[in-house]
Amino acid sequence: MNEQKKHGLTLVFTGHGKGKTTSALGLALRSIGRGMSVGIFQFIKSPERSYGEQIALKKLGVEMTQLGIGFTWTKTPEEHREALRIGWPKAKAAVMSGEYDVVILDELNNALALEKFPIDDVLPLTEVIDMIKNRPNHVHLVITGRDAKKEIKDIADLVSVMEPEKHYYDEGIPAVKGIEF
Repeated sequence: MNEQKKHGLTLVFTGHGKGKTTSALGLALRSIGRGMSVGIFQFIKSPERSYGEQIALKKLGVEMTQLGIGFTWTKTPEEHREALRIGWPKAKAAVMSGEYDVVILDELNNALALEKFPIDDVLPLTEVIDMIKNRPNHVHLVITGRDAKKEIKDIADLVSVMEPEKHYYDEGIPAVKGIEF
């Protein structure tokens, strides 16, 4: 086996268009089909809500863990900081454990891009970079979310940017069950 096949890749799906999480979940489905173990950790979504992808993955025996508490405008900065303080070590430990062949860190970019309140003490970019660089060699990482940090894009093996050209939100159509959640 050549070195490229042994080395886990870092894939970043970013941009302001639809499809970042959907792409990561498609990759998860492909990986599961190939017998790989997949761990999915969501940094913004709350365990208090139900998500279609979570329901489907559970049927496949894959757990999707929500580490967040919802949109940043629905809770206080202190509540979001506490969720990140508790959630980041869980996601990092899952990556570093080597238990998974593929780990999806959904909306990690969104969390790292927060500017409304400080997060570097509860989700330090330096720790994220260290985790990416020093994870077990076989672990593939998929990092999604808007506004990916340059430092993460620089060390990624792939960066795909989703940009909207047209979106039904602009026509007043709200989130659609089965399409967005």
